[in-house]
Amino acid sequence: MVTGLLLLHTSPVHVPVFEALRDRDHPGAVLRHLVVPELLDRARAEGPEAVAPALLGSLTDAGPGGAGGPGPVLVTCSTLGAVAEGLTPALGAPVLRVDRPMAAAAVRTGPRIVVLATVESTRAPTEALLAEEAAGAAVSVRTQLVTGAWDRFAAGDTAGCLALVAAAADAVTDADVIVLAQVSIAAAADLVTTRVPVLSSPATGLAAGLELLAARRPS
Repeated sequence: MVTGLLLLHTSPVHVPVFEALRDRDHPGAVLRHLVVPELLDRARAEGPEAVAPALLGSLTDAGPGGAGGPGPVLVTCSTLGAVAEGLTPALGAPVLRVDRPMAAAAVRTGPRIVVLATVESTRAPTEALLAEEAAGAAVSVRTQLVTGAWDRFAAGDTAGCLALVAAAADAVTDADVIVLAQVSIAAAADLVTTRVPVLSSPATGLAAGLELLAARRPS
């Protein structure tokens, strides 16, 4: 039997975020966490495609689903999302990027989308995902890198990082929706004062991952 949803993270700080969401929204759900920070380091230096073999190896070694067979994987790093989803056939288990449900919600909200991110490596994967979810509909995607936010996050100043992202969101006036591209900045949605809808990925991504898990379980 499938024993739980495997979450692949590139920072240990994401683990309590998803544990708290599980406790709040999905009590009793089983989550298994795999943290591999070096995947993001390599992806930022060499490009996401360069880490595909290492990513597949990490997921294979983790044994998604346990001895009873492969189970779904939720990848919480937006930089690696597209590469990870492409590994589904090789892994023999569904792989979902955490930001896909958020992207789908964004294109439903309106055509003018502003993406806030803290690292350049997130830009192309997020823009490509939004275009994919738009399915040919006319959307305008503008990505803004929040200067200094990643440095604060990397230094352990999460509050400072979130404050910069929230300020950047509040400065946006010409958008139908604002997308927070990374799990690491999702909590900035609680700090904004803008009337523009601000979307983050953890809650909707986890819900979708658990739906995949439920679908894999025998009836």
